[in-house]
Amino acid sequence: MALSTHRLHSTINDLSKTLKTLTFPLQTLISSPFSTSFLRTKSPHKKKRKKKIESPRTKPIQHESNRVAHFEQIVQRDALFRFLTRSKDFIAKQPQHVLRLDDAGKLHRELGFPRGRKVARSAARHPLLYEVYRHGDGKMWLGFSEFMEELVEEERKVMDLMEKDRVFRVRKLLMMSAKRRIQLSKIYHCRALFGIPEDFRDRVRKYPEFFRVVVEGDGKKVLELVEWDPALAVSVLEREFMVDEDRVRRAFRFDVDHMRYLGLDEEDERKLSFLNTFPLVSPYSDGSGLKLWSLEAEKYRLGVLHEFLNLTLEKRASIHHIVEFKEEFSLTKHTYQMLSKQPRTFYLAGTEMNWAVFLRDGYGDNGELIEKDPQVVFNEKLYRYAMMNRMEESIDSTGLGIRRRGGIDEMVS
Repeated sequence: MALSTHRLHSTINDLSKTLKTLTFPLQTLISSPFSTSFLRTKSPHKKKRKKKIESPRTKPIQHESNRVAHFEQIVQRDALFRFLTRSKDFIAKQPQHVLRLDDAGKLHRELGFPRGRKVARSAARHPLLYEVYRHGDGKMWLGFSEFMEELVEEERKVMDLMEKDRVFRVRKLLMMSAKRRIQLSKIYHCRALFGIPEDFRDRVRKYPEFFRVVVEGDGKKVLELVEWDPALAVSVLEREFMVDEDRVRRAFRFDVDHMRYLGLDEEDERKLSFLNTFPLVSPYSDGSGLKLWSLEAEKYRLGVLHEFLNLTLEKRASIHHIVEFKEEFSLTKHTYQMLSKQPRTFYLAGTEMNWAVFLRDGYGDNGELIEKDPQVVFNEKLYRYAMMNRMEESIDSTGLGIRRRGGIDEMVS
C-alpha cells in the first residue's frame, strides 16, 4: 500500500513537470505583446489601371511635334463659343428675341450647349449678352440683353454693307460646282463660313441676272447660276502664279512613282516634282469627267478646296462643311489623306472625328488673319465681350480695345 502511494505521488510529479513544460510557451505568448508573425500575410493584388484608349472624338489629328499652336487655339475657341454663336442666330429668329427656358432646355443642338446640361448655365457664362428672367406669366425666359440687341443690330448693318461681296462669293461657288447649281439648304448650313446672312434665300431674288431658284420634284430648292462670267473663273492660284511662279510651284508636291529608286539628289527630285505638279487643273473646269484616281483628278480636287477655302472669311473650314459639297466638288472619302500630303499649303487641326483645314497662306506667322473681313472684326469683338463679366468705361474709339478693371485681366487687341 505504501509502495502504491509512493508510485502515485511520483506519477503526479512527473505529470506536473510535463504540464509546466507544455504551458510555458503558452504563458510566455500570452504575457508577451500581440504578434501577427505566426499569420500568413499576402499583399493585396493591385489592379493595373487600364490605359485610357483615345477615341476618334478626342484623339488629336496632328502629332504633338507637328502641332501649330495658333491653329489649334482657333479650333478650341470655336468649341468655347459654340453656345454663343448658335444661340445668337437661333434666338435672333424668335419673336422679340426671347425663348422660354423650358423650351430652350430641349434645344441643345440648336443652341449649342452640351446635352444633359442646363441652358441657363451656358447663358450665365456671358452675362453681358444674355439674360434669364421671370415673365409676368410666372415662366422663366431666356433672351438678349439690351447690349446684345445693339450688337445684333450692328451685325445686321455689317451684312447689309457686305451684300455685294457675298453675292460675289456665291457666284464663284456655283461656278465651281459640277452642274453650276447647289441646294439652298447646303449654302444655308455653311452660311457663317462666307458671312452670308440668315435671310439670303430672300436676298438672292434681288439678283435675277445672277441667280435662279428652282424647286425640284422632291420639293428641294436649288440655286442655279444664270450666266457664266469668265472674269470670275480665275482662281487665286492662277493669279498668284502670274506674280510669283516659284512660290506657287512650291505650294504642292506630287511624288513621282518610284522616285526613291532613281537615286536623285534633292534638287533633281524637286525639279521632277515640279514637272509633275504643273499644269494644275482649274477648279472652274468640270472635274466630274476626270478618272477618279488619276493625278489630274487629284490636282482638280486640291485646286477646288484651295479656292473654296479662299472664299471663306477665315480661310478655313471644318470637315462637316466640306462634306456638304462632296457631290458638287467631286470629292472622295479620302479627302483627309489627300490634304495631309500637302502640309506646305494646308494645316489640319482638331480631332480625328472633328477636324478643320486651314489655308496656311491666309495667316501670318503670329497666327492672325492677313486680311480681315468686317464680319471677322465684328466676331472678334463679340468674343471679347462674351468673356467679360461686366461693362467698363475703358473702350477705345474703335470699340476694339477693351480693358476690364477690378482685378480682371485685360483683353486688348
